[in-house]
Amino acid sequence: MPGLVSIKTPPETPALRISVSNENHGQNGPGSGRSEQVNPKTNSPAPRRPPSPSTSRAKPSPDRSSGKKKSPPEKVEIDESSLDNPDLGPFLLKLARDTIASGEGPNKALDYALRAAKSFERCAVDGEPSLDLAMSLHVVAAIYCSLVRFDDAIPVLETAIKVPEVSRGADHALAAFSGYMQLGDTYSMLGQLDRSIESYKEGLKTQMEALGDTDPRVAETCRYLAEAHVQAMQFDEAESLCKKTLEIHRVHSPPASLEEAADRRLMGLICEAKGDYESALEHLVLANMAMIANGQETEVAAIDVGIGNIYLSLSRFDEAVFSYQKALTVFKSSKGDNHPSVASVYVRLADLYYKTGKLRESRSYCENALRIYAKPVPGTIPEDIASGLMEISAIYELFNEPEEALKLLLKAMKLLEDKPGQQSTIAGIEARMGVMFYMVGRYEEARSSFENAVVKLRASGERKSAFFGVVLNQMGLSSVQLFKIDEAAELFEEAREILEQECGHCHQDTLGVYSNLAATYDAIGRVDDAIEILEYVLKLREEKLGTANPDFNDEKKRLAELLKEAGRSRNKNPKSLENLIDPTSKRTTKKETSSKKWSAFGFRS
Repeated sequence: MPGLVSIKTPPETPALRISVSNENHGQNGPGSGRSEQVNPKTNSPAPRRPPSPSTSRAKPSPDRSSGKKKSPPEKVEIDESSLDNPDLGPFLLKLARDTIASGEGPNKALDYALRAAKSFERCAVDGEPSLDLAMSLHVVAAIYCSLVRFDDAIPVLETAIKVPEVSRGADHALAAFSGYMQLGDTYSMLGQLDRSIESYKEGLKTQMEALGDTDPRVAETCRYLAEAHVQAMQFDEAESLCKKTLEIHRVHSPPASLEEAADRRLMGLICEAKGDYESALEHLVLANMAMIANGQETEVAAIDVGIGNIYLSLSRFDEAVFSYQKALTVFKSSKGDNHPSVASVYVRLADLYYKTGKLRESRSYCENALRIYAKPVPGTIPEDIASGLMEISAIYELFNEPEEALKLLLKAMKLLEDKPGQQSTIAGIEARMGVMFYMVGRYEEARSSFENAVVKLRASGERKSAFFGVVLNQMGLSSVQLFKIDEAAELFEEAREILEQECGHCHQDTLGVYSNLAATYDAIGRVDDAIEILEYVLKLREEKLGTANPDFNDEKKRLAELLKEAGRSRNKNPKSLENLIDPTSKRTTKKETSSKKWSAFGFRS
């Protein structure tokens, strides 16, 4: 958590003569050594290769140990009636921390922390906010998170945020800031990115009111929030925050500082995601130079991979190979030949060689990476393996081996199933699996995969993203193949509303949904609605997009047929479902499907 300032710990209190429960409630396991801290956000939900790595956000690790274990505190019994004793709250809070530090188990620590919070609440002076109460609630929430009970942590943190009064000074403001950031981290663990970002924004606002707009701690929070926007694929907001971070660090940090390098690395990722490859390359080169100046060899190698990605996007293949090989040499010498970092470079080289037509080399690098992922070195993060498997799956899809690609996606999803905060990533995997099931004519499985993805995306707060609109469109296409036309119409209608808002009326994804919706309306007898949509699409193409697109003639022909049929009979029989998939669509045979190139997110040719 960035810029976190702990509330002052109460002075140690002597042992009290109080009765205490001797019951041990829990499993043994490490807890969090810091009361206000919750594990930060997880990887990007984007179901595609992230533009470049950003290491400033830590991986989620609810079971992270607090370090060397201490001997467990003596077990004491507490009488509930003694909670009115003002000395009991600090004692119980210290007992909770000592229990966590000893590794005795989070459940017993939770019991102590809950009693401490109750004692602070009872002893609070009317009209006076208790920072001790806020701190104890932060501890309770952190323990809930270590037990993967995120839903229980949310109301505790919402209560804690209401305790401080920001107008009372810096201590209260920073207590509120701590609560907002911890709440954002907890929402992130639940995969609710929209609520997570809103909490971070409130935290940033509170911090700026207390410290000013140019404090270095504000820059740290801005970068943290920018990374959250990147994960939600909100790149404009992320860019604005990252620029502010750079401006603050220019004032407070020396040239080529590590802080500036981290900012530029993130800015490079954002620019790459927006398709501004030249700016991305400039930021990454400057970040690389700063890391070299500070002797950060491993970080230099990681940035070299990002630079290689940019060169690959610019089709500067020789320079990309050089960057990847530089990184590979460093990773092998510093981490070993079987480290996942080495495998990640193999995957990038496999992608490059596929794009340059060297299929044998591409397949060889894929196999080398898979050997490393099959026997990961100790300490390897499952999310890293899953990410690598997803990228290799995309390459096997290009090899026209959808079954092998599906197997890799299933392995990746299995690795992420029990990991907090990975709902959006799993949804992306399921959407890709739906595309591949569709490719091979397994329409029931395709629809099921899309439906699972839709449920997760709704729950994670991405129901208004462009990606969600595209997944709805794909699910609609699967429903068409299963003759569930009314369901398909509803899905296309929702997809249209989202894509109009997120992409605009003239975007290809939006136009594809218009076309699919018109065909569906025609199939269920809503001919007038179908005609209206096609007339609107043709008007857009003629006035804004031009008529050179081959879809224009197909749509024009379809409209003419509809108008002719509508004039002949309003109660005409619906068209064959074979014509519903797109203007030029025909029900393809499996052989035809296997020879057709499909994108990861859409079905239009």
